[in-house]
Amino acid sequence: MKIVVTGGAGFIGSNFIYYLMDNSDDEIICFDAVTYAGNMATLEPLKGNNRFKFVRGDISSRLDVYAMFEREKPDIVVNFAAESHVDRSIMAPEVFLRTNIFGVEVLLDACKKYGVKRFHQVSTDEVYGDLPLDRPDLAFSEETPIKASSPYSASKASADLLTLAYHRTYDIPATISRCSNNYGPYHFPEKLIPLMITNAMNDKKLPVYGKGDNVRDWLYVEDHCSAIDAIIRRGKLGEVYNIGGHNERKNLDVVKIIIKELGKSEDLIEFVADRKGHDLRYAINAEKIEKELDWKPKTKFEDGIKSTIEWYKNNEAWWRPLLKRAEL
Repeated sequence: MKIVVTGGAGFIGSNFIYYLMDNSDDEIICFDAVTYAGNMATLEPLKGNNRFKFVRGDISSRLDVYAMFEREKPDIVVNFAAESHVDRSIMAPEVFLRTNIFGVEVLLDACKKYGVKRFHQVSTDEVYGDLPLDRPDLAFSEETPIKASSPYSASKASADLLTLAYHRTYDIPATISRCSNNYGPYHFPEKLIPLMITNAMNDKKLPVYGKGDNVRDWLYVEDHCSAIDAIIRRGKLGEVYNIGGHNERKNLDVVKIIIKELGKSEDLIEFVADRKGHDLRYAINAEKIEKELDWKPKTKFEDGIKSTIEWYKNNEAWWRPLLKRAEL
């Protein structure tokens, strides 16, 4: 099959491309605008591979998207392309609405026009809002009402609803996945884990929002990739699948683990003013995908975080230029 991976020069998209290259015989087309969070160096090892092609383009440009569909005639489209940093969405919501909503609308129209066999929208558990810290028994299911807290999560929720509407109205063969927080190789160093790793390696302060009590469920990126692969091949059309890592941790505890692994001092921790509308806790109930598609995460957080730290230690040439580019 021919699979288009939008946003494939970014964190999760690039990891998904490598997963497909290692675990399938499919042809892969990476479609990416290569904005600040995209990095062509990530895809350099695939240069010259006859199963891989890169096409530069913006999902919110109908001209770019239709030209690519006309030329490549994909069987499957997996949409990772998105603006995803909550802090940036609070400062400048418009770009999030353009990419995350209008971009998805353009992709869906292209899927309708060119008759793709499957469109998969990669979403986030943030569309559900948050959970209280004192109720560890609660977790998001696919039936949890949408209650977005930030312009970012509102834009992703809008894209989800649009995808489901296109499935019902136009019979677009679509599925959606909502994942918990990812971590692993090639993660742009503005997000919590890579920022803490790279700052600690540079002996810079480690900014922690509030008291660091906010809880996230951490999913190793390769596990996320295997889940999406299962959905696009065996998932039921029109369905939403939650993907979780079963690895809930307080942000402060994650930072302390990174400090310990790097042999640094906790004096580097600097508590800063809390983010506006900061979600308290995320937790995923992934029973649906586990039962229907026989998928479970394989990576324990203790193992995944060590592997991630080692990757950043061994790949400074990849992330150091990004710090300058993003002024981090």
